[in-house]
Amino acid sequence: MIAADYHLHSAFSSDSSTLLDEQVKAAISGGRLKRLCITDHMDFDFPENEYGYTFQFDMEEYLKEINRIKELYKGKIRLCTGVELGILPHLGPKLKHYMDKYGDKLDFVIASSHLVDGMDPYEPIYFDTYDTKTGIRKYLESIIENIDVFNDFDVYGHLDYVVRYAPEKDKYYNPLDYIDYFDEILKKLIENNKGIELNTAGLKAGLSFAHPHPLILKRYRELGGEIITVGSDAHSPERLAYCFDRVPHILTDAGFKYYTIFENRTPEFISIK
Repeated sequence: MIAADYHLHSAFSSDSSTLLDEQVKAAISGGRLKRLCITDHMDFDFPENEYGYTFQFDMEEYLKEINRIKELYKGKIRLCTGVELGILPHLGPKLKHYMDKYGDKLDFVIASSHLVDGMDPYEPIYFDTYDTKTGIRKYLESIIENIDVFNDFDVYGHLDYVVRYAPEKDKYYNPLDYIDYFDEILKKLIENNKGIELNTAGLKAGLSFAHPHPLILKRYRELGGEIITVGSDAHSPERLAYCFDRVPHILTDAGFKYYTIFENRTPEFISIK
């Protein structure tokens, strides 16, 4: 049983309208989750888009609201404070300044790649610009570059996120076609004592796997990777802990006997039972 969801969003994220306490109440009423970590989007320099999403929020208000909710539901669920940082190569100094200011107020930090060459793979223009293999390759290259310029995070999120939006999704996706890129990413993360996440939103998006692909999970473990959190990437209450019943099997098949939670930026390993 997986009792902690370490990737979820509230209305502090531009692409969610769910109040933070609605997420928490849903988790409590569901009964399975004992711990949540809120990880709203902070993506500096996100380009203008038709939805008006900026993917930035007031961190002081965010911290105040999370602390209020913590007290309100104390004893019912453990609520942790996190953020999902959108990483871009030119943002290294700005992200460092941001984490110098707020890092000690956070329990957990996800680094994510949402933009490549100023485009989000979510938008049709990305795969209108690049063929499928080029689009996937460029996305993975961007992760390598991002890790080189910024490493004040705990896990890298949804490593093959780009596949969600590829033409025909994962029908023709074989991660072994990109294994040199994945190996470089995983080795850099392991060398820096950083982890990855198992993100079940891939299943919600219609893929045959949760991010990243099982072959990449196994490769991470083979290379000596140990830190792996579990997150639904839920933007609304009904998606909390999505397909978490499948997670123990996915993790054990990849060679894990545990999953990871964070508090005060410190990992704790929880046995899969």
